[in-house]
Amino acid sequence: MRSVLTGFLLALAVCQVQAEVVEHQLDNGMKVFVKPDRRAPIAVSQVWYKVGSSYEHGGITGVSHVLEHMMFKGTNNLEPGEFSRIIAANGGDENAFTGRDYTAYFQTMSSDRIEVSFRLEADRMRNIKLQQEEFLKEVEVVKEERRMRTEDKPTSLTYEQFLTGAYEASPYRIPVIGWMADLDAMELEDLQSWYRMWYAPNNATLVVVGDVDPAHVIRLAEKHFGPLKPERISRPKPRTEPQQKGIKRFTVKAPARQPYLIMGYKTPVIGTAAESWEPYALEMLAYVLDGGSSARLTSHLIRGSKLAASADASYNAFSRLSSMLVMDAVPTPGKPIEQIEAALLGEIERFKTERVSDREMERVRNQIIASKVFEKDSVFYQAMLIGQLETIGLDWRLSEQYVDNLKQVTPEQIQAVAKKYLVEDNLSVAVLEPLPLEGNKTMKPVAGGRHGG
Repeated sequence: MRSVLTGFLLALAVCQVQAEVVEHQLDNGMKVFVKPDRRAPIAVSQVWYKVGSSYEHGGITGVSHVLEHMMFKGTNNLEPGEFSRIIAANGGDENAFTGRDYTAYFQTMSSDRIEVSFRLEADRMRNIKLQQEEFLKEVEVVKEERRMRTEDKPTSLTYEQFLTGAYEASPYRIPVIGWMADLDAMELEDLQSWYRMWYAPNNATLVVVGDVDPAHVIRLAEKHFGPLKPERISRPKPRTEPQQKGIKRFTVKAPARQPYLIMGYKTPVIGTAAESWEPYALEMLAYVLDGGSSARLTSHLIRGSKLAASADASYNAFSRLSSMLVMDAVPTPGKPIEQIEAALLGEIERFKTERVSDREMERVRNQIIASKVFEKDSVFYQAMLIGQLETIGLDWRLSEQYVDNLKQVTPEQIQAVAKKYLVEDNLSVAVLEPLPLEGNKTMKPVAGGRHGG
C-alpha cells in the first residue's frame, strides 16, 4: 500500500510540474489560458461564457440552454449543422453544456488543427443566425429532454422540487433546462436578446490544453477573436438567499417503484465562506460520508444496517453562489423512509460529537490524491477546471492548490463546520412518495441534434 501511495504522489508531482499555464488578455477583454501537455498530439479548446440558468429570471427560464442548442444552427457564414461537419471532417469531436453559472463549447482534435476551432468559435460568438424554423424545432427538442430527464424520472423530479423549495431567493432554484411553461412561451426574440447581452469576447474565456505552443495559440487567438468588438456587460444583481428560519419539508407524489429521500444543508462556498478553510472542511466531511466503499454511508447504511439500497453525499466548493451539502438515499424494500432520515441525521450528529479519526482522515487524503492524479490524465478535465474557476470568478490556481488545501484540513475543523452549518435551521428535506406505475409506459426518443447540456 505504501509503495502504491508513493507512486501516486510521484505521479501527482510529475503532473503538477508538467507545464505552467500561460495567461493572456486580448484588447477586447477576452481571457486566454494555454497549458501545454505533450503526452499526445491532441488539444482541447473550450470557450466559456459567463451566463447560465442562475442569470435567468421568471418568464425566460431555459433560455441559456436553448441558445446553446441554437449555436449549432448556423451563422451568417455557415449553414445549420455545418459547424459540426467541419469539425468532424478535421477529425475532431465537439459539443457543449449549460450549467448554473456558465455555458461552454468545446472541441477536441489534432493539435495542428486548433485554428479551425478558433475560426468557427469566433464566427459564432458574434454572427449566429437565429432562424424561426430552426428555433421552433430545437425548442421542441429541449421540451422533450425535459419530459424524459425530469418529468418522467421521479428522482430528478423530486430533486428539482427540492431545489425550488429549499431556495427562496437564490437563482439556484431555477432548473437549467427551464420550466415547461417558459419553454412553451419562449420566442426567438428572447434568444436574440440573450445572445446580444452575454455572447461577447469580454464575457468569454478561451482555454486550450494539449500539445501546443502557447505563443502560437495566443497569436491565433489574436487573429480570430481579437477583431471582435466587446459589449457593455451588466453584471447580475445580487439575489442573496435569506437566512432560513427552520427546517423545510416537501413531499413529491409521482409514479415510482420506490421512495426516495433528499436532505440538504445550506452551506457557504469559496468566495462566500467566513473563513477560507471552511469549504475545504465541508469537502472533507462529504468525502468521509461518501468517498468509496469504506466511507460511512456505504459502511453503515448499506452494508451495515442494510437500511439503504443506495446512499450518497455531495458538496462542491466551486460555485458562484452559496450552495448546499446534499445527501440522498433509496431505502431497502420494506424499510421506512423515516428510518433512513434518522440514520442520515445520526451520521451528521456524529461529526459534532466525535472527531474524525486519524486513520479515516488518512484514507480520505489518499483517495483524494489518487483521484486528482487520474483527473490530470485528461486534457479535457484540466481545461475544464481552469475554465470553470475563471468563469465563476475564482482564480484558476485554486485547482492546483485544491489537494494541498484539503490535506491541511483538521478533524477539529470538520467538527467546527458540522456544528456551524449542518443544523436544523439550514436543513431542507424532500421525500418522493411513490404512486402506482401506469403500466408499461413507452418513452419517446428525443428528436433532433445531439447537442445539449
